[in-house]
Amino acid sequence: MLKVFHSDKYVPELPDGHRFPIGKYQLIREQLLYEGTLEIDQFEESHPVAEEAILRIHERQYWEAVRDLKLDGRSMRKIGFPQSPTLVDRSRRSCQGTLSAALHALDHGIGMNIAGGTHHAFAGHGEGFCVLNDLAISSSFLLEEKLVKKVLIVDLDVHQGNGTAKIFEDEPRVFTFSMHGAHNYPLKKEKSDIDIPLDNFTGDDLYLKILDDQLLRLINSVKPDIIFYQSGVDVLETDRLGKLSLSREGCKKRDRMVIGMAAEKQVPLAVCIGGGYSERLIDTVEAHSNTFRTAVEVYK
Repeated sequence: MLKVFHSDKYVPELPDGHRFPIGKYQLIREQLLYEGTLEIDQFEESHPVAEEAILRIHERQYWEAVRDLKLDGRSMRKIGFPQSPTLVDRSRRSCQGTLSAALHALDHGIGMNIAGGTHHAFAGHGEGFCVLNDLAISSSFLLEEKLVKKVLIVDLDVHQGNGTAKIFEDEPRVFTFSMHGAHNYPLKKEKSDIDIPLDNFTGDDLYLKILDDQLLRLINSVKPDIIFYQSGVDVLETDRLGKLSLSREGCKKRDRMVIGMAAEKQVPLAVCIGGGYSERLIDTVEAHSNTFRTAVEVYK
């Protein structure tokens, strides 16, 4: 059974006037329940990830400053959220959601997290709304517990997964693939195993052709035991921060390509949702919901 992990009761406070769409997480879950795509027993609330798992990736000094609310002002400005116990709790639960999705995928083919994709968090600092790196923490846990030997991270958020790329730059057991806007945040890109930078206003046809050219070759060459899919919908033409021009249908075809390929090749797939910042919240929620609808269609 498809299992979806969530932590939407735990959202950080935002500065006055800030427009980060924290409401999208709960709305995605409510929409999927309302329309009958998923049943209530397919959802599970995430608990905070263990400190031991965090310290496999993040530097102790950084983690303890996060935990004890002792990050300095500059560090918090890079992250973009005010420092609070809720932010720490949310970050830990978001990471556990991705790890739980991965563990479920190993047994059932797919697991999903209505959170995660915090790929801008480095070992020793956070940035870009990312405190802890759920993709890195989850990958490390599976490898160190000898549950997998090879991990493939397919990051299709519009922003390069710079923290993930840096963390795993010398780790041959993790292959990082990032397809992102060339002229978008972060200004300084790190080096993934494969980076595909896209010009502004790249639309459905070119985007899907490039992805199609890469995906099967990537899975066949890496031979992963699990795939982590960062399915950000900030690639949409409607996105305020994206600079690409995918339609909602094009974004859904992208999801179908990744999810369908993982199913066809029988590689366990853990999905996290990443970014999405359209002017109208409904555009973001619908595009994210399509990821889950597609998973239900593929994994009937």
